[in-house]
Amino acid sequence: MSAQNLVESTLNPDHAVINEICDAGEPWVKEIKKGQIFRIVDLEGNQAVDTLFYNAHDAMERYSATDTVRRQHRLYLTTGSKLYSNFGNVMLVITADTCGRHDTVGGACAAESNTTRYALDKYPMHSCRDSFLYALAHDPVCERLGMSKRDVPANINFFMNVPVTEAGKLEFADGVSAPGKYVEMRAEMDVVVLISNCPQLNNPCNAYNPTPVRLLVWN
Repeated sequence: MSAQNLVESTLNPDHAVINEICDAGEPWVKEIKKGQIFRIVDLEGNQAVDTLFYNAHDAMERYSATDTVRRQHRLYLTTGSKLYSNFGNVMLVITADTCGRHDTVGGACAAESNTTRYALDKYPMHSCRDSFLYALAHDPVCERLGMSKRDVPANINFFMNVPVTEAGKLEFADGVSAPGKYVEMRAEMDVVVLISNCPQLNNPCNAYNPTPVRLLVWN
């Protein structure tokens, strides 16, 4: 990562209109209005935060990993990165980042991937896909938009370190974050954010110890 990507915010948490904790393994859903600033804080370090964004008025428009990577020719997100939708629109722009690198290709853990990557007896373990599906079925914002399991595309993994090898394979490596690191972004349209604060215990992305994150929004 480049030092020029590490940009601190001037915003005061005391002035945030939303300031909440999301425990490890839990989902979190909020609507963020155009122009508002959204911050994710890695409270204890090396916590993967699986995140999806949707147009708050039409969930058919949602974050697209393909468009985000292709339009900027970069696999990793940091200050200045634009998060594109599947309609080609900019949904959010990263305005501050003290971590410097966030994954776009590792995807969300699921019962099937835990079984394939680790062992058959890992199938019952709680996963990010479980958290996404729970929120889609129970959160009023998701219900209003008529969302279901069909509305879970490839996600961002904030703070997660997933190097791509020369052979084109993915490695789930030790994190590059640390306690108190954060990423902050400005909404370019009204968006719904859907988070699974990853419960993964089988690889070093969470330092084998999932921990809470703080989520803040400013007007």
